[in-house]
Amino acid sequence: MTQQTGMRRRFIATAGAASGAAALGFPAIVKAQTTSLRFQSTWPAKDIFHEYANDFAKKVNDMTGGELKIEVLPAGSVVPAFGLLDAVSKGTLDGGHGVLAYHYGKNNALALWGSGPAFGMDSNMLLSWHKYGGGKELLDKLYAAVGASVYSYVYGPMPTQPLGWFKKPIAKVEDIKGLKYRTVGISIDVFTKMGASVNALPGGEIIPAMDRGLLDAAEFNNASSDRLLGFPDVAKVCMLQSFHQNAEQFEIMFNKGKLDSLPPKMKAIIDNAVEAASADMSWKAADRYSKDYAEMQTKQGVKFYKTPDAILQQQLKTYDEVVKAKSSDPLFAEIVASQRAFAERVVRWDMDTNVNRRMAYTHYFGKKG
Repeated sequence: MTQQTGMRRRFIATAGAASGAAALGFPAIVKAQTTSLRFQSTWPAKDIFHEYANDFAKKVNDMTGGELKIEVLPAGSVVPAFGLLDAVSKGTLDGGHGVLAYHYGKNNALALWGSGPAFGMDSNMLLSWHKYGGGKELLDKLYAAVGASVYSYVYGPMPTQPLGWFKKPIAKVEDIKGLKYRTVGISIDVFTKMGASVNALPGGEIIPAMDRGLLDAAEFNNASSDRLLGFPDVAKVCMLQSFHQNAEQFEIMFNKGKLDSLPPKMKAIIDNAVEAASADMSWKAADRYSKDYAEMQTKQGVKFYKTPDAILQQQLKTYDEVVKAKSSDPLFAEIVASQRAFAERVVRWDMDTNVNRRMAYTHYFGKKG
């Protein structure tokens, strides 16, 4: 048999086998393997924040067609809320959902992502600084400095958080002195300097502490979270508007080794799912928070008051003092300088460009003479 004849026979045999398989309806199917990742949030299961964590996971799971599956457990399932960074860095968890201020004990500069007035920026502007103004690179540098093997996505712009929940309205700066008060991040230092006795508790522990008298007052975040956690059951006064957490965002964190092991396609899906979840979270927040804000007034007897300007001004002054003291750390000072330079340009543009919404609201919904 010549070499040419052999080659022709092998070709015919291969073609015949392929034709037979097709005729029998047996196409070659390669089933993709599922990669499962175990996440934990820093939120109780009933909190809308845990819902946001699951919203992100669902987007990834849906967009990958099941090739990547993220499961999100509530706070405390594997580690305490404040232990998330260590757990993800060590690989005890593949990832997590929380806020940067919860890592305050590792390095105070981590709280600069949302704990404080952000030089007048709102949370979307601070996200803009993070993505386009050098914030992401500074956060990478900061995590390297604390030895954390994580990849961080900062996302999810939060509205300005209330001063908090109190037994009676806070009318002046002196009313804060002596209060047993819950907050986190740089706000711990600010309220301590303003005379409060501060206890940094995770969300799920606040209401039991207030109920037992271990706290006189506390802040958490927003109308929906505060209502679901049970604040209206332990206090009927909520003071709105504050500079202590004027521009906070969420953090989605991956163990760096685990994320690096994923194929480029999966990483690209995660990148885009974060941004989709960020937009969806802000839209959901406007809908849900406004409903709970109204219902706490009409159904639960909560009284909302604007925080007096004198207290807001004192917060700014005290924050500046705290930042000056902490700026002995060169990296802390570098982050502050970067934020401040970005804010000077962006906040001016925002104030000059956007029209007064209160005027339009009063025109359409205010009392008519």
